[in-house]
Amino acid sequence: MSLSIVLATRNAGKIREIRMILAGLDVALIDSSAFPPFPEPAENENTFLENALAKAKAVHRATGLSALADDSGIEVDALGGEPGVRSARYGGSGLTDADRCARLLDALRGVPEERRGADFRCVAVLYPAPGASRKTLAAEGFLYGRISEAPRGKGGFGYDPVFFVPERGVTVAEMEAGEKNSMSHRYRAFLEVKYILMRDYGVTMKS
Repeated sequence: MSLSIVLATRNAGKIREIRMILAGLDVALIDSSAFPPFPEPAENENTFLENALAKAKAVHRATGLSALADDSGIEVDALGGEPGVRSARYGGSGLTDADRCARLLDALRGVPEERRGADFRCVAVLYPAPGASRKTLAAEGFLYGRISEAPRGKGGFGYDPVFFVPERGVTVAEMEAGEKNSMSHRYRAFLEVKYILMRDYGVTMKS
């Protein structure tokens, strides 16, 4: 079964990662930029699932095709789970990824290593899923680690330079793309999407 899916994001880093994770699946992954401009939701919901669903529904309405969206962020123990769903807007508008990382490190200044635990969380939504029922398909993935004392590495995007993975001894930004995509929160969420599409909807691997 072949399927056309619009990627409901304009983030080049996310698009690159999603394409790598779903590589080999018999689906056509279409960038939303291939369509005329359309209004995007404000992403001001209270949960990752609600934000991802709002994005997927908006792209489906604009294109008529199934839309695959995700909402993800970083949850820091010492900050009570913040910035969470506000990760992309943490510190205010107009900031770069480096600015937001600096803002996070500043908020954790003086916090000892044992209290710097954090997780990356991703919720992926395909709306509507293929088939007669046209239901919503949702999956979730986590990556656990801690916030480093300073940025390290040049790879990835977002908070990758300050997210340290103890079992690897590096930040996510110090990983090669293949290593990151074998363990990231986004990998785990979208890999589940891939399995569900194959198991429940008859989508196959390309021959």
